[in-house]
Amino acid sequence: MSGGSGELSVAPPPGEVEPGSGVRIVVEYCEPCGFEATYLELASAVKEQYPGIEVESRLGGTGAFEIEINGQLVFSKLENGGFPYEKDLIEAIRRASNGEPLEKITNSRPPCVIL
Repeated sequence: MSGGSGELSVAPPPGEVEPGSGVRIVVEYCEPCGFEATYLELASAVKEQYPGIEVESRLGGTGAFEIEINGQLVFSKLENGGFPYEKDLIEAIRRASNGEPLEKITNSRPPCVIL
């Protein structure tokens, strides 16, 4: 045993692939609708779980918050009317990184309403 500094390394051991690597996420969202904050929150949660993952944003049409994983649409706010739960997106990323087939996320949380 070495007398290391006690810091934990986030890099995978040599020869191992970092979880989520090779998975590409594109989030298309409506900026005038105020969805950028939701995108940033979701991207941060994804990066926390999968530091090596690529999350790209694109400006979309009115009301849009669409998520693609490796080119496959996995969530559509236009279809579901809300935003995805982080846990559902993390599960979809896990499936993609393991080479498993992706399923569309159908659960959604309602958009925030200020009374």
